[in-house]
Amino acid sequence: MGQAIMVTNLEHSAADLRRLMSQEKDGQVVRRLLALSLILEGHSRTQAAELSGMERQTLRDWVHRYNAAGVSGLISRVAPGPAPLLSEARMAELLALVMRGPDPETDKVVRWRCLDLRDRVARQFSIVVTERTIGRWLRKLKLTRLQPRPIHPKTDVAAQEAFKKTSAA
Repeated sequence: MGQAIMVTNLEHSAADLRRLMSQEKDGQVVRRLLALSLILEGHSRTQAAELSGMERQTLRDWVHRYNAAGVSGLISRVAPGPAPLLSEARMAELLALVMRGPDPETDKVVRWRCLDLRDRVARQFSIVVTERTIGRWLRKLKLTRLQPRPIHPKTDVAAQEAFKKTSAA
């Protein structure tokens, strides 16, 4: 069995770590501070890990992070997540495409649906996504699903206005 990793960062004593525990709001950080304070008080690694509800190997990892970065190293890090499929420039192109509307001759639709946009994005940007992703992108662009009724290409607006009833009042 290898030698236990020592706490080399002696910036805080066990009492200081317990004082920091009482001020901390994140429960995970509190558990890590408790484990470190138990080690500084002389408990074994196994005992300190059991009392703070973690495995001995996990405690070893937190000791390494505490030695390297102090108390701020005990905060959980959040992964950045996957890279976006469309860059900002391409999102601007998508916005312009949606705002311009479909061309009935080439797109074969009179209004955009997520299904139609998905196919257009696949052709234009060579990216295959789901309809749900298209919907998320549209919400991110602050576009709503509310759309005016499509107007037939052969609509006579003047005839419609003449047909409307006008009131004398």
